[in-house]
Amino acid sequence: MRMTKQVRIGELTVGGGAPLLLVAGPCVIESEDHLLRTCEAIKVICDGEGVPLILKSSYDKANRSSDRSFRGPGLREGLRILQRVKEKLGVPVLSDVHEVAQVSAAAEVLDVIQIPAFLCRQTDLLLAAARTGKPVNVKKGQFLSPWDARNIVEKLRSAGTEQIVLTERGTSFGYNNLVVDFRSLPVMRGFGYPVLFDATHSLQLPGGAGHASAGQSEFIPYLVRAAVAAGVDGLFMEVHPEPANAPSDGPNMLRLDALQGLLRQLVGIQRAVAPYIR
Repeated sequence: MRMTKQVRIGELTVGGGAPLLLVAGPCVIESEDHLLRTCEAIKVICDGEGVPLILKSSYDKANRSSDRSFRGPGLREGLRILQRVKEKLGVPVLSDVHEVAQVSAAAEVLDVIQIPAFLCRQTDLLLAAARTGKPVNVKKGQFLSPWDARNIVEKLRSAGTEQIVLTERGTSFGYNNLVVDFRSLPVMRGFGYPVLFDATHSLQLPGGAGHASAGQSEFIPYLVRAAVAAGVDGLFMEVHPEPANAPSDGPNMLRLDALQGLLRQLVGIQRAVAPYIR
């Protein structure tokens, strides 16, 4: 498998043979205190296992199934909380942008600007994110083939950036279901940029609960082990201390108390396959 470019995110490096990166945090910002406590616990685990960490949480879940669903604190308050987390814990932070108008403010706080899967073909949004000079992580849409993700890369490069990361998060498989084609990982890495695997959203059952999405979090360990064995550059996992009580994506999030043991397995797998990933 082709070696990818290295992308610098704060003091961290992803791709190009760097250690397995983890992007993790609760799906949505529930409160400042909740985010700080959860992210601090995740950081302690990652530090103990030697795993580089980027903390993630959304300030606005703009694509919820229902207008009654919790969306988060919004742009201004959410960015303030993320800045607080960043300063207190000393780690890079990532969140989604949904509109061109959000990009400038988000770039003042975020170390990585993320483009949600549903918006991965929104040219103006991609170009605006690229022009900030910040690394841009684009989630491949559930409707997109892995080889078509090359167009995402070309759009970002046309705006002058090489700070590009792609994320696989499953492909629509009939109604209310996703499936992961692990061939997509080497295909997208073949474009030359780091690829992450989003284990938790890959196990989402979109709209499966009628008013919200359902999920199958019990399969997270199987998918992440396979992705690391396939040579992925990093993982994206939403993590929560009590997924059953989470206001967004609880059914497909990883329990916080399961993170340490799983990371220990994954570090071992990456070490075993590293000589074969070129």
